[in-house]
Amino acid sequence: MDAGQSRFVMTALVLALVAGAVVGLSLGALGGGGSVLAVPALIYLLGFSPQQATTASLLIVVTTSVTALFAHARAGAVRWRLGALFAASGVLPAAIVGLVAHRVPAAVSTGAFAVIAAVAAVLMLRRRSREAGAVRPGRAAGAGAGLGALTGFLGVGGGFLTVPALVGVLAVPMSAAVGTSLLVITVNAAAAFVTRVGTVPAVNWALVGPFAATALLGAWDGKRLAAKVDGLILQRVFAVALLGVAAFMVVDAVRSA
Repeated sequence: MDAGQSRFVMTALVLALVAGAVVGLSLGALGGGGSVLAVPALIYLLGFSPQQATTASLLIVVTTSVTALFAHARAGAVRWRLGALFAASGVLPAAIVGLVAHRVPAAVSTGAFAVIAAVAAVLMLRRRSREAGAVRPGRAAGAGAGLGALTGFLGVGGGFLTVPALVGVLAVPMSAAVGTSLLVITVNAAAAFVTRVGTVPAVNWALVGPFAATALLGAWDGKRLAAKVDGLILQRVFAVALLGVAAFMVVDAVRSA
């Protein structure tokens, strides 16, 4: 390996470490948004193809979400029954849609992702956290199935949609929605990854590994941040970040079309 190649490898490794830390911080603090950040980072910073990035992102999000979930569970901030219902409803749709998602043109999936992210952000900006109400199993199952299908289609964990659904549709407080979202993310992303991994070209796991490692560390810091910052502030920060990602992806989709 010559000097130029060595510098390229080291630069890619540093970018993977930094991007992983940011993804983990997002997941730990907000209960979502990890794959929203991971997919663009893998594509634009590390040179992954969209198919490789979405598949690698799912693995990163699964490992990071498990770590963040453990931290939130220790604090008693997970609605296990509701999260299990959400997750169980989304597993099959995530797996089925994941099998065919690689056939969708990149510009179409990017545009769809941007629209959904923007809608979720607007909903979170308009809604305030409410007191928890009675859980309606039918509504929870329907929302879980829809989110699972979107996870399989977009190659993301779905936390950026799960949190608004828990807060806005099921009236779960933001503090509990974050932890519960991590349970849903873990199950749905794992199901989508299993079906996607055999449909994409070889992934550079040598970069994915360090990315995931720093994401795990960032998730613990994110949990500590969530304990110190008001839930409504986190909700608004999350929404603004989503709007920025959505705008960037719209531009990218138009250029790619």
